[in-house]
Amino acid sequence: MEQSQYNSLFSFIWNIATDVLVYAFNKGEYKKIILPMLVLRRIDVLLEPTKEQVLQMKEQLDRNHIENQAPVLYNITGYPFYNTSKFTMKTLKSEIDPMRLKMNFIEYMNGYSKDVLDIIEKLHLRQIVDNLTEAERLGSIIEKFTSDKINLSAKPILDEEGNVLHPALDNHTVGTMFEELLRKFNEENNVTEAGEHFTPRDYVHLLADLAIIPIEDKITDSTYKVYDGACGTGGILTIAQERIQQIAKERGKNAVIHIYGQELLPETYATCKADLMISGQIKSFQYTFAGEEREFIAFDSTISRDGHSGETFDFCISNPPFGTPWKEDLKKRGLKETEKAKFTDSRFTIAVGSGEEREEICFLPDISDCQMLFLANNVSRMVDDTVLGTRIVEVHNGSSLFTGDAGSGASNLRKYIIEHDLLEAIIAMPEKDFYNTGIGTYVWVVTNRKEERRKGLVQLIDATKQCTPLRKNLGEKNCETSEDDRKAILQMLTDFKETEQSKIFPNQEFGYYKVTVERPLRLTYEKLEDIELPELKNKDDVQLLQRVVEAWRKNLGGHPVGDFALFLMLEQMKVKVPASKISLVRKHLGKRDEDAEACHIKPTKLDSPVAVDAYLRDVEQVPLLYTGGIDAFMQNEVLPYAPDAFYNADEVVVGYELSFTKYFYKPVELRPISEITADIENIENRLKGALEEILNV
Repeated sequence: MEQSQYNSLFSFIWNIATDVLVYAFNKGEYKKIILPMLVLRRIDVLLEPTKEQVLQMKEQLDRNHIENQAPVLYNITGYPFYNTSKFTMKTLKSEIDPMRLKMNFIEYMNGYSKDVLDIIEKLHLRQIVDNLTEAERLGSIIEKFTSDKINLSAKPILDEEGNVLHPALDNHTVGTMFEELLRKFNEENNVTEAGEHFTPRDYVHLLADLAIIPIEDKITDSTYKVYDGACGTGGILTIAQERIQQIAKERGKNAVIHIYGQELLPETYATCKADLMISGQIKSFQYTFAGEEREFIAFDSTISRDGHSGETFDFCISNPPFGTPWKEDLKKRGLKETEKAKFTDSRFTIAVGSGEEREEICFLPDISDCQMLFLANNVSRMVDDTVLGTRIVEVHNGSSLFTGDAGSGASNLRKYIIEHDLLEAIIAMPEKDFYNTGIGTYVWVVTNRKEERRKGLVQLIDATKQCTPLRKNLGEKNCETSEDDRKAILQMLTDFKETEQSKIFPNQEFGYYKVTVERPLRLTYEKLEDIELPELKNKDDVQLLQRVVEAWRKNLGGHPVGDFALFLMLEQMKVKVPASKISLVRKHLGKRDEDAEACHIKPTKLDSPVAVDAYLRDVEQVPLLYTGGIDAFMQNEVLPYAPDAFYNADEVVVGYELSFTKYFYKPVELRPISEITADIENIENRLKGALEEILNV
């Protein structure tokens, strides 16, 4: 569809809201009416040519008492849906009585096959009909949507000579229109959610190309499965499907592509389902897996209610939500936010090793952001018994690169992906590439079939400047990834060379040891008679401290002593200090003294381990590639400044994080002093001249 035709269609749809709904509904409700009616009309218009045939066949099937009528009726319509009511939206508009129109519209909706009824339910169309009837706007909106001035069909409208009067409205154009309508509706109502559920089409094309182009020579006469666990309106799935089919055809191959997805939001799910049925990308919405009937596009949360449990896919391409809490998923499992550890799922907890070395690694991230769960979900879907394996292409914001300390779920997932040599590349994309946010995004490319030249290596690509400005901003979006931009990014990926925009590193470059550096606790006890004892809940603790102070005063003459001397004196004087109360005495009576002897866990046993000072504790990140490892790092970086420092090797944890700034940041060169001085002198001269003019006046 040409831009001028698209603009005309968009304006017509937008004007339906401003012409029909104004004064009868709040502006915030416009999108809840216009978008569902648009979806319904797209289905309705395709059934108009076969309406009479369907009714005749329905009557014949009923006479013969045939129950499973769907396959026959699908065959007549040519789509995986039908309507057996006597109405179409065009015939409905002839009714002028509001109540009869409502009854006829309900009968019309009830005549649809089960998948369309599901769409009607998810779009809340029955409630919309009630609201429109009450406002006496139902007839007007039907008339607008059935106008001969527009074509909402997936087929073009031709004149008598076969020329195109109105082009077809395909899935991608509908997705773009939904994005723009949402943005405009929300801008009118000061709402900022536009674009939350949709990925810009230019970005979608890039994701599909990143998944397919690098392995196009491996596409054969096979069946491939494409999956998107946050599929929105299905744009990523359909474009990927078309791209694989196109490449296969160019190579003389006959590839069959099945698409699978899942979507949480009912309106978006319904839109996706409708457009896939309309476009013919899915002939049937149901399929069977392990004896269980499922839907190719599942409804509900991928995280807590997996609609494709146990399945693997050849391509996993997603743009999951950023910065969205997943506490509702915990609730669906009957858990509270504090019970995250009880959220058990084989996709997010994996066992590695064997025998005594076998351990479970948890990938659960912080409760405030779910995007890493979608990445873990895709990693769990990898096919491991084919030449192609699985390619994952997933969009994230910057936090996925570094969020989470070593040992946390997010870091564990990065560690698993990198240590299993699954990370092919990460591409930094331009800011303001999405409709609803100006943040930069990053595309992760993950595969279990790396090329030989890539094994053990990760490629980072800085494509933040690889974009084309838009003539007019669309919400936050002020640029796009044009076809030339996509080719440039793909070229950098496939060339796999070191350039200013492309850096290549060994896997270990991004790993580090989290080392807890300890210092001995060193205390002196002096002037205890001047210490104001704390008010503690346990009176016995206060009395114990009083006894220690009194013993120190009587037996040590009030002189400063170290920890060993104090507790040895208490032991000799039969002042019993239980092991559990040693820290109490040290906390309230001791004073840190870097010249004092180190305290010990057992105060009077100098051969027992030293007690650590939590106040002096520090954490160091030691790169995995640091020459000589942790011991060399301690010797070079820590001990020169803290000679008594030490660490416990058993407590060392390995973490992974990535930083594009570290590798691509270019500091702005400061201006020479001479230039700055010249500018200042120039300003002074101008001001002096202006002052003289004022004084002369």
